[in-house]
Amino acid sequence: MFKYLAQIWNSKDLRKKIIFTISILVIYRLLTQISIPNVNLDALKIVFERNKLLGAFSLLTGGSAENFSIVLMGLSPYINASIIMQLMGVISPRIETISKEGEEGRRKINKYTRWLTVPLAFLQSYGMISLINASSPVPIIENLSDPQIILPIMLTITTGTLVIMWLGELITEKGIGNGISLLIFTSIIAGVPSLLASTFALSSEDPEKLVPLVATLLLTVLFTILVVLITEGQRRIPITYAGRTRSSRGEQASLPMKVNQAGMIPIIFAVSVVTFPSVLGQFFANARSEWLRGLGNFFVNYFHSQSALYLSLYFILIIAFTFFYVSITFNPDDVAENIQKRGGFIPGIRPGKQTSDYIRKTSSHLNLWGGLMIGFVALAPILIQRFFQDVGTGSIPIIISGASLIIIVGVVSDLIRQINAQLLSHHYDKFY
Repeated sequence: MFKYLAQIWNSKDLRKKIIFTISILVIYRLLTQISIPNVNLDALKIVFERNKLLGAFSLLTGGSAENFSIVLMGLSPYINASIIMQLMGVISPRIETISKEGEEGRRKINKYTRWLTVPLAFLQSYGMISLINASSPVPIIENLSDPQIILPIMLTITTGTLVIMWLGELITEKGIGNGISLLIFTSIIAGVPSLLASTFALSSEDPEKLVPLVATLLLTVLFTILVVLITEGQRRIPITYAGRTRSSRGEQASLPMKVNQAGMIPIIFAVSVVTFPSVLGQFFANARSEWLRGLGNFFVNYFHSQSALYLSLYFILIIAFTFFYVSITFNPDDVAENIQKRGGFIPGIRPGKQTSDYIRKTSSHLNLWGGLMIGFVALAPILIQRFFQDVGTGSIPIIISGASLIIIVGVVSDLIRQINAQLLSHHYDKFY
């Protein structure tokens, strides 16, 4: 370990990139602590203690929502804009053509994504402010209906989202790793120490909570190992490329296909859909119309994070969105065509349509198992916490959710790969 760290430090370019990345992450953490003026933080704290949905959102934004900071929305508008642009690549032939233009096309898509982030951040900021204010018995912000009060806050939050989006792109260009992923990773990790402290405090006050504490810690380790296996798991399809001479027996290669081809995207999609009724319910709960209040109460009672309906729908949506996302980002026909153009074939499979069908079938099998596994990881911590509550041994907060574990493992794996690639390049340059 020390030798590995020494190699990283001795690589001048890599050392500069790591220091730059850490500096940007520190700036981001400082921004999450700057609260918007004239906000009732005491009432805000009560809201996040009572509302688990907002608490989960605050965890993913590194406490920026709980502090009502200038970066209240975090990167969620940018993530939503990215997802919309990917969907547009399937719906719009023009966007699809641009996405296939290589590096230049990628720049155009990124430009459109940034522009789309602006209106999304502005609209989402209003929704979040209204939701938080409606969830509190005491107004978080006085006279929220006054445009002179709400508009400056919305503009501030929108600007905050654009600033951290820019910071993420700076990390990607001049630092190490994917900047957006690293900012989300930092947000999750930042909330762990305080959660651990409160968890240990609860267990020290109540000995009955020692059992769920130890069980949760052990299961967190096991789930981490499981997520690593899922993230790194691959199915390698053998490919033979014809030799250039008659005596050549051909070159052996393989087409690696990940078990979890969709990554974290299905969980983001599923959470957005399954939490929407609960958000609507909190708005409708204070409506003047009796049937709207009834509908709001139904949504709140049956779509909370512990309900059977919520968990079942969450699991099904994760699997469904796994198939959906891979279907718009992975084209077996293009892969089969590229293999054929390079003079390759899968042993026992004819080039062309049969190769495409074989790759599509393999991808579907992987999607099923990958979706089942990430669905299990996402739901298991919630079910375990509910089990401890039912048996009466006491319950403690989930240290790291299943969704957060998938993000953490994915970001760390990608970071290690990039660092190793930089080290290899550093050693290679020594010979020239």
